[in-house]
Amino acid sequence: MIDQASKTRELIERQQQVLLPIQASMTYYGDDPIAVESAKDHYLWDVDGNRYLDFFGGILTVSVGHCNDDVVEATYAQMRKVGHTSTLYLNEITIRVAEKIAALTPGRLRHSFFTSSGTEANETAIMAARTYTGNTDVVALRHAYSGRSAGMMSMTAHSTWRQGGVYDGAIKHVRSPNVYRRPSKMSEAQYIDFLVEDFEDFLDTSTDGTIAAFMAEPIQGVGGFAVVPTDYFKRVVPIVREAGGVVIVDEVQTGWGRTGTYWFGIEHSGVEPDIMTFAKGIANGAPVGCTIMTPEIAESIRGLTLSTYGGNPVSMAQTYATLEYIEKHRLWENAENAGGHLRRRMERMREQSRFIGDVRGRGLMQAFEMVEPETTDPDPEAANAFVAAARKRGLLIG
Repeated sequence: MIDQASKTRELIERQQQVLLPIQASMTYYGDDPIAVESAKDHYLWDVDGNRYLDFFGGILTVSVGHCNDDVVEATYAQMRKVGHTSTLYLNEITIRVAEKIAALTPGRLRHSFFTSSGTEANETAIMAARTYTGNTDVVALRHAYSGRSAGMMSMTAHSTWRQGGVYDGAIKHVRSPNVYRRPSKMSEAQYIDFLVEDFEDFLDTSTDGTIAAFMAEPIQGVGGFAVVPTDYFKRVVPIVREAGGVVIVDEVQTGWGRTGTYWFGIEHSGVEPDIMTFAKGIANGAPVGCTIMTPEIAESIRGLTLSTYGGNPVSMAQTYATLEYIEKHRLWENAENAGGHLRRRMERMREQSRFIGDVRGRGLMQAFEMVEPETTDPDPEAANAFVAAARKRGLLIG
């Protein structure tokens, strides 16, 4: 690997002069920022000539490879036809994407609304749930991450990602099911019993017994790739619906085959959501958010709404080409097979290491939890050092 050279340093200095924020709240990758020059398939090059094998994919976003030829050609073709309209106009490519999503998603999900990000997709989901149910309270999991708007920072249960000081008091958080972090004397089955009982007690004591929605990620992304047990979803969903709420599943990171076997992470549990949200891997890097809901929820939305960039025809062309590529090459099977190989090697590393406490995930969404040797105490310094060491060897991981 080539040491960080003058070009990267020059870009850092220029960025600090004109981009917000100036100080530490702007998160960069690793110890030093990477100034990207180009990328192709599974490789990325920086301006100083270093080549990296990209296991990170722009935060789980590049789902079919950088500059995928099929996706690029479809995007160029649309750019030569029309580049922008807004949701005020009909576009066949937008309708085609919505038809495909309705065909692929589980259960009775049918009506989509397109935006520009996962944050907006999640905002749309909460609005739809409150409109349909007439209820206000929304229950989310601790350690969830839902986006950077004021509303979604209320949904996010990480103090470091909450800013502004004004949060939605009707959004409340329950214990997150992290099996590795369960009390040491509890079996997994006992732990789920405890969580379900706690959920019921929470509804009895912290709400009036009715809620608008329960929202969760099948695997918590920012929350450490903690896999929500399938039995937890199966047992909590009936409780949510009995309380008048709808089930929102955030598939921004887990969707589109990443977890293996299925198109979506929630399908591992057999639960059918009332609303699902997508972004990231849906369009291989284009700024696309999507909220899909059942017909009755869609029909309850009577107020005016639009999205200037929602359903943008160029972004939709990139989305359609991405989904077609995933379907044609059955990439959920690749995620299962390659992910199984990766998982076996990671398990072997855990056996040989004193600082890897847990290996978890599904498909090609896998993680280590770094701990202090001979303990289960989290060790963020070891995690950062591991990421930095991988980068020096030409591998980008999250």
